[in-house]
Amino acid sequence: MTRRRASEPVYSTAIAAGLGLFAGLGIKRRVIGAEHVPLTGGAVLAMTHFGYLEFALVEWVTWLATRRRIRFMAKQSVFDKPVVGALMRGMRHIPVDMKAGAAAYAKAVEALRSGELLGVFPEAGVSASFTVRDLKTGAARLAAEAAVPIIPVAVWGGQRLLTKRHKVGFFERFGVPVHFAFGAPITVGADEDPHAVTDRLRLRMQGLVDRLQREYPVDGTGAWWQPRSLGGTAPTPEEAAAADAEREREREARRP
Repeated sequence: MTRRRASEPVYSTAIAAGLGLFAGLGIKRRVIGAEHVPLTGGAVLAMTHFGYLEFALVEWVTWLATRRRIRFMAKQSVFDKPVVGALMRGMRHIPVDMKAGAAAYAKAVEALRSGELLGVFPEAGVSASFTVRDLKTGAARLAAEAAVPIIPVAVWGGQRLLTKRHKVGFFERFGVPVHFAFGAPITVGADEDPHAVTDRLRLRMQGLVDRLQREYPVDGTGAWWQPRSLGGTAPTPEEAAAADAEREREREARRP
């Protein structure tokens, strides 16, 4: 049963701000499969991660379709920022300490059992190759323990607004088509192998991405936001993985 709250002023303000921002940018949205998002009850929304605004974009179209809020799991470092952290806590998102995730996991299961929509990025980071990377098993484990479905979600075009390793010009963000695909729910048995479920989820997510790319109204040949395999100039998955590993080594070297 979904727990109803009388008011969430911080989240309501954030939604209004997002509606205004995306309307002001003239984002051309197209949504497929929004009927798969349950109107009540818990579910894990497992989303692709090609840019930094997917969380806001998916909340935007989910709110328009269902008037439901999503609780996102995000790195603790986001919550440590004074202003952003206060907003995240006000919207009841869940901080994740990458070295001690048990508390966040327990909070996420509790949220799902209480009827919340939980947003996760199972790739655990932005994919600079704009292809779906190998997934972590967290989404499958959460869904199994809370006895809720996984809804695969793909977003295409959102990387053209804000992503890593590419500075997007201010005027490039206007009038961008951003397309969404919500897949049919994946049910997860309590005893199912989470790795097998995760493999199934990845195939489903990549299939949704493939469809969105085929139907996208802008030719991405030679474009930075298009995968190399489709004629774009984005890094290959191997190049992107090598760059991520190098950045992580540099980050570790800077830590005391």
